[in-house]
Amino acid sequence: MQKRIEEFIKYTIENNNYKGAIIGISGGIDSAVVAKLCVNALGRDKVLGILLPERDSAKETLKDSYLVCESIGINYKMKRISPIVRALGAYSLKPPAAFIPRSIKESYVKGKWEELKDRDTYIEDLLNTGNEEFLKGLAFYRAKHRIRMCKLYLEAEQRGYAVMGTTNKSEMKTGFYVKWGDDSTDIEPIMHLYKTQVIELARQLEIPQEIINKSPSPDLIPGITDEFVLKISYYELDKILMLIETESEDINKEDSQKVNRVKEILKAAEFRNLRNLNLEGI
Repeated sequence: MQKRIEEFIKYTIENNNYKGAIIGISGGIDSAVVAKLCVNALGRDKVLGILLPERDSAKETLKDSYLVCESIGINYKMKRISPIVRALGAYSLKPPAAFIPRSIKESYVKGKWEELKDRDTYIEDLLNTGNEEFLKGLAFYRAKHRIRMCKLYLEAEQRGYAVMGTTNKSEMKTGFYVKWGDDSTDIEPIMHLYKTQVIELARQLEIPQEIINKSPSPDLIPGITDEFVLKISYYELDKILMLIETESEDINKEDSQKVNRVKEILKAAEFRNLRNLNLEGI
């Protein structure tokens, strides 16, 4: 698996006349794996990491991002995007938070989430539904992904580099990405791998254990992790996704509530994708 992905990266870079690869380093396992694969395929001198923290990023994000770059041995640049997010007006969609401690921000966010516990907020996210406050929240966090995409292309196109994607199959199938944000890249080397497969590959690539063990998070809203939003662990999610994909009867042995939850997410994600295709086809 590792060798095939590295061959794919090398072939795609060379045959599309790119001079190298740029990766947005988030301090998470997906970007770490992609960065290491690119180094193995292209060499360290042709790989550049870009760190794009903003006001709501956890302190650990930058620390872990430095750890990834230094352990893999790639050059990197850090560009804070807070001024752009602020100039765009995204921060004004939420209460002022510049001098509020991280712990209070996390408590506030989770408190707001609890207020919505009678609704499925992730399904509403996929369908762009919900009240005015919720829709403002969608615009708030999605703007950050889109700004990061623009910054990555600004850096990449100056050098003739490809922007590497870090979306995995679990995220792709469940819609856990932002349109015109982290889905906008030149090459997606791990989109065929479920999250749990990415974790296995990270161990093979000797990614630092701190990165492998940390809770996956988009790091866009304080206190919100992937599994908190999805309401299911990646281990359980991937197992169900694989059983659905293979049409295995073993799916009847799984927790029916969790299976129904995953099917509901897949249905909403498919609806969103079809709607996007229809709009783009007009």
